[in-house]
Amino acid sequence: MRLFIIFALSLGLFACTEKTQEDKITSPHSYPELKEGNLNVAILIMEGTYNTELTAPMDIFHHTIFRKNIQAMNVFTVANTLNPIKTFEGLSVLPDFNYLDSVPAIDILVIPAAEHHLDSDLENKELIQFIQDVAPNAKYVTSHCDGAFLLAKTGLLDDKVSTTFPGDVDEYKEMYPHLKVMDSVLFVHDGKYITSAGGAKSFEASLYLCELLYGKKVADELAQGMVIDWNLEDIDYYTTNH
Repeated sequence: MRLFIIFALSLGLFACTEKTQEDKITSPHSYPELKEGNLNVAILIMEGTYNTELTAPMDIFHHTIFRKNIQAMNVFTVANTLNPIKTFEGLSVLPDFNYLDSVPAIDILVIPAAEHHLDSDLENKELIQFIQDVAPNAKYVTSHCDGAFLLAKTGLLDDKVSTTFPGDVDEYKEMYPHLKVMDSVLFVHDGKYITSAGGAKSFEASLYLCELLYGKKVADELAQGMVIDWNLEDIDYYTTNH
């Protein structure tokens, strides 16, 4: 009798496990709620995206929803899939939108660095086309670290000044010899394009954009909320926008 009960319980547990797994597979994708009137900020992710260049702008921009009397940001991720992608450091991220299908109107496009931005990603025609399609209607397009390589590949930086990860500046210049490149600053702002050295300095570049949009008081509050020492006058950056 005892063996029968154990066997029955085992079957029940197995059935529950199978049902749970099936539910996970068949459950519809849940799209994020985008508040009307906010700025739509899309962060472009892919296999091998580096954590900091993803999380820094996401953290700064998301916190705009806690500031009053501003046009805050809806922050979401876009990829060429709705399946989880794995960052370079091993974090699994579930994309919000698949840019091969449809995405909301994008006001700000963020391009974090990824492992293959210097090689195979540059040959991804759908990826490059997506950036080219979004940029004309976006208010700002930003890149962090080697994300600049993708942005440069589109041709959108041909008449702009830009920068990238310090250790890859020489390769950036060699790959795109026609570009104007700054190699001794944390970020560069030219027109609607902001390119940064990446890493932890992705926070500063993101705060800079917030100061452009919302003013110093809001940027200071965002920095305080993230425990970041922030004073634009102390930042080594370059801008053509005076």
